[in-house]
Amino acid sequence: MKLLFLACLSPKTGNHTTAERIRSHIESAGHTCELRDAAAFQSSAEVASLISRHPPFEGALAIHLFRAGSLLLDIQVPFGVIFGGTDINEDVKVEQKRVVMERVLLKARFAVAFSDKLKEEAKLFLLSHSCKIYVQPQGIQTEVSEKFCWTEFLRSSGLSLERTDELRVFLLVCGLRRVKDPLYLVDVFSEWHRENPLNVLVVIGPRVDPVFSVEVEAVVKKTAGVFLAGARSQRELHAAMKRCFTVVNSSVSEGMSAAILEAMDLGVPVLARDIPGNAAVVHHESTGLLYSSPQEFLHQSQRLLSDPELRERVVRNGKVYVEEHHGLGQERDTYQRLVDTLLFA
Repeated sequence: MKLLFLACLSPKTGNHTTAERIRSHIESAGHTCELRDAAAFQSSAEVASLISRHPPFEGALAIHLFRAGSLLLDIQVPFGVIFGGTDINEDVKVEQKRVVMERVLLKARFAVAFSDKLKEEAKLFLLSHSCKIYVQPQGIQTEVSEKFCWTEFLRSSGLSLERTDELRVFLLVCGLRRVKDPLYLVDVFSEWHRENPLNVLVVIGPRVDPVFSVEVEAVVKKTAGVFLAGARSQRELHAAMKRCFTVVNSSVSEGMSAAILEAMDLGVPVLARDIPGNAAVVHHESTGLLYSSPQEFLHQSQRLLSDPELRERVVRNGKVYVEEHHGLGQERDTYQRLVDTLLFA
């Protein structure tokens, strides 16, 4: 079967990684899956034209109900959709977008949510047959680059190389865009850094929103204790995560954060903002720590620093949680089974 797969493919982002992983699952079943960036298309008519070219595509798949799914409304082949997170958490609040997403979901052969919570949100805001929505958590696989140099990473991020072994690096993994809210913790962290210069916050990820990235860079440049690291390959990112004190998430909205799950798999504690997408995988004081304000972030950070038993427990439980709930095998089986439903009307 020849499939067209549309997703938002900004380089070195979680969306790109997820799309590539799912494409690999589909192709391992013998299908041809052509991955395209949704941003490259201006209209659903363009996608319909691409679908019908010879040899024609026989089915389609999209991640994100609005940004990618809306481009499939005019195609004449069966398709499935995967909720991205911001579509269900944010875009449903805009009536014009909600109506479009409702049409996409009604026409789709199946839909995939990363968590039960995301499925429930979809059922609440979108008229749909809930029986077509399947829950499949993200599959996680980590691989650390053997050539990664921690000292060079810190230097290139603008840190002084004195006492590097004593630094406590809080690594905020996110693409620079507003929904990730990378400036949320900047003020409280900078004040904490002045009290203890060994505590530093490094924001690592690609410049997804160029205009917002300029704003972030300007703030970070004048803020003590906060640094920006450019985008890295997946293996380099995992190596940096492995060396840091804790991985931080400050997003306003998440479908399911791959970075959080990757940190757990790597044996690194997670400090995540208390939003539904994060709370679905970070169980407070068990698989990680949650916070709902910058002040609470500081409190939970201090607990991680002062309580080795707490740190050891969340690391151990996080690793077990990923192994039990986010294996690649189950994810592969689910997508291969769902793609097969596109073959049979």
